[in-house]
Amino acid sequence: MLIPIENVLSKDEVLHFRQQLAAADWQDGAMTAGTLARSAKTNLQLEDGSALAVALGNHILRKLGNHPAFISAALPHRIFPPKFNCYRNGGAYGLHVDSALMAVGGTELTVRSDLSATLFLSEPDEYDGGELQIDGPFGVQAVKLGAGDMVLYPSSSLHQVTPVTRGERIASFFWIQSMVQQQEDRTLLFDLDRAIQGLTPDSTTRPDLITLTQVYHNLLRRWAVT
Repeated sequence: MLIPIENVLSKDEVLHFRQQLAAADWQDGAMTAGTLARSAKTNLQLEDGSALAVALGNHILRKLGNHPAFISAALPHRIFPPKFNCYRNGGAYGLHVDSALMAVGGTELTVRSDLSATLFLSEPDEYDGGELQIDGPFGVQAVKLGAGDMVLYPSSSLHQVTPVTRGERIASFFWIQSMVQQQEDRTLLFDLDRAIQGLTPDSTTRPDLITLTQVYHNLLRRWAVT
C-alpha cells in the first residue's frame, strides 16, 4: 500500500532546506550501497552523521512526531535517521529492495525496515525523470510528489528511481520500524482510523463511534509490539 502524506514540510521549510543543501558537500551515493545495489546506484548523498544531515534530519523527525497522518499510517516504533540524496545528469537507482535490518551508526540500535519513506524536496517541474517506481500487487506505480510531500511504502517492495535527464531531484529518505509489523494489519488499522476520524466531526458520543474506537484500540493492543 502506497500512502502519500502531504505537507510534512511547508514551502518555507523546503526553501530553507534547499538553501542549506545547495552548499552541501555531496558524496558518491554508491559508497553507501550494498554489493548488489552498488552498480545500479548513480546519485549523490549527504554524508551520514554530518552536522547538516543531523540538523535537517532532526527537523523532519520533529515534524513527523506531530503529523497525525504519519502516526496513523506508520505507527512508528523506531525511525532510522533521515538521509539526503540528489539525482542529476542521468543519475538513477536501478531496481532493488531495501535491507531488512539497518544498524544506526554510532549506536547499538538496529531498525527493522517495515516502511520506506521518500520526502520530496524538489518540485516535479524542476526535473525530468526521477520517478520513484514501486512494484506492488497491482503492478508498478510511479510516484513524483510536490516538494514537502512524502510517500510511505512497504520496504519489502522492489523499487527504483528512473534517470533524471534534466534538473535535480533532491529528497530525504529513511525507514520506519512499526509497532505493527505486518503490512496487512497496519493497513486495516489505518483504514479503520481514517473512518473513525471521518465520523468524529458528526458526534463524539455516538455509541457506534465509541464501539469502532474500542475495536481500533483492541486490535492495536493485540498486534502492537513495543
